[in-house]
Amino acid sequence: MNFRRTVLKTAVLAMALGAGAGAFAQSNVLRVATDATFPPMEFVENGKKTGFDVELVEAVAAKMGKKVEWVDIDFKGLVPGLIAKRYDMAVSAIYITEERKKVVDFTQPYYAGGLVAMVKDGSPIAKLTDLNGKKVSVQVGTKSVGFLTEHYPKVQRVEVEKNQEMFNLVDIGRADAAVTGKPAAFQYIRTRGGMKVLPEQLTTEEYGMAIRKDTPELTVAVNKALEQLKADGGYQAIVNKWFPSK
Repeated sequence: MNFRRTVLKTAVLAMALGAGAGAFAQSNVLRVATDATFPPMEFVENGKKTGFDVELVEAVAAKMGKKVEWVDIDFKGLVPGLIAKRYDMAVSAIYITEERKKVVDFTQPYYAGGLVAMVKDGSPIAKLTDLNGKKVSVQVGTKSVGFLTEHYPKVQRVEVEKNQEMFNLVDIGRADAAVTGKPAAFQYIRTRGGMKVLPEQLTTEEYGMAIRKDTPELTVAVNKALEQLKADGGYQAIVNKWFPSK
């Protein structure tokens, strides 16, 4: 009798785990977290989320026969929240790194970016080595923090919660430069002006959609949808809209 109960308990547990792992497949909703403060990748305009990542995720979900339920969260909490199963995916201009791959899975890269440095027009800072000893604003939880710590230890980092704060600090003179992702940097220059991007990039990296390791079937499904979008021209149309110079 005890053996039969043990077998029954094991079977019930296995079914429960399987149901949890495949829950996304049984729902018509895909819960996706983002920090919508990083134009042109994701931001809020007229009370609605928009941007490259937002349109791409919604196009991917449509290919999968699902709707997107967006979850707002600060960038630094994206991966921890994903691991805690608060949502199915995290998409917010997240670079694919070896460190992050230890705790979450990533889809195939969907866009190439990289870190750049921005300074005010007329700034004496002309090259990356000029950043040494200067105040440089960065967003908490981003690759910029670790990169500057490792490669530019003489930089005085000014860490802020939101992307826009980085630009504001440079604009009012409380920081000499800001280090951020290339798409956001050029978007700011196109829409606001008053700043420039140094010609030398700090890094060249790729963005990926983060997914929990316990839902590999979701990673497969999203990759398939991305391939379909690339094949039918949908992906390129979104790229052309948000990065017209590409």
